[in-house]
Amino acid sequence: MRQIVELFTDPQSLLSMVVGLLVFATVLTLLGSMGGAQGLDKRMKAVAIRRDELKRRSRQAMAGQTGLRHTDEGFKKRVVDRLNLTKLLEDPQVVDKMAQAGFRGPRPVTTFYFFRFAAPFIFLGVAAFYLFIFNDFGLPLMSRVTAVVAAAVAGYYAPNLYLSNRIAKRRQSIMQAFPDALDLLLICVESGMSIEAAIQKVGQEVGGQSIDLAEELTLLSAELSYLPERRMAYEGLAKRTNHPGVKSVATAMTQAEQYGTPLGSALRVMAKENRDLRLAAAEKKAAALPAKLTVPMIVFFLPVLFVVILGPAIINIQDTMAKGG
Repeated sequence: MRQIVELFTDPQSLLSMVVGLLVFATVLTLLGSMGGAQGLDKRMKAVAIRRDELKRRSRQAMAGQTGLRHTDEGFKKRVVDRLNLTKLLEDPQVVDKMAQAGFRGPRPVTTFYFFRFAAPFIFLGVAAFYLFIFNDFGLPLMSRVTAVVAAAVAGYYAPNLYLSNRIAKRRQSIMQAFPDALDLLLICVESGMSIEAAIQKVGQEVGGQSIDLAEELTLLSAELSYLPERRMAYEGLAKRTNHPGVKSVATAMTQAEQYGTPLGSALRVMAKENRDLRLAAAEKKAAALPAKLTVPMIVFFLPVLFVVILGPAIINIQDTMAKGG
């Protein structure tokens, strides 16, 4: 037991553990990038379930029955309902944010509210246990209390931070492949394919470049087939991505469907605009790169440069002084 306590209180051991975790996360990220095909299959299965659900709803609507409802049961659901967390931690945009992050149905919403309630207590408990039992780092009582309260605040914002990060990564993945997908869609439409078949075909082809976009296009194809109005499917795509480029494409396709304008011309213009948006985003990142590299260069490169330049001179001076002495 004493060895375990010393392990968690020794700064050198803590640093080694942090480095090990970072290395493990790096290896896990690399392995995850190699398993893209498995991720695509899993996403497509989820979309197939959504397609079957839309089909059942469409049949029930034609039969005059009420639509199906998602069910969510479990420990987290009971905690959320008993504490009325949906009202206590109400966020009117949480459903849209979940859709933008790729989570669908009531279960992710329940999970979000549960962890938004539990994370502050978890962070507080871990920080208090460590600072008051294992190692206080020589801090006074008020400093430790402040650190514990700060950990609780960080726990409250941690679910929102994770969700925002997930949305940003997913949107970036979609927009990197979206102009190419529009070019493929234009080719399919001009070859005589229907818009549903074209979107389904492009969703299959673009999966190797962006799994998220393939999932969205496959879901869009299912919604075009089973929703009562195509406008609802296009608006759903724009809401799930929440990007100006996708919104403009959804608006153009809706207007082409409503007024009978050629869809190929609209897709050609939208593909060019989205390529320009992607190029502008790349130029923006390139322009911001020098400012971002300033601090890493000062912290990591300059000390090494000084050692390389001044090291031999210092060694020569020491040798000279030693010979003179």
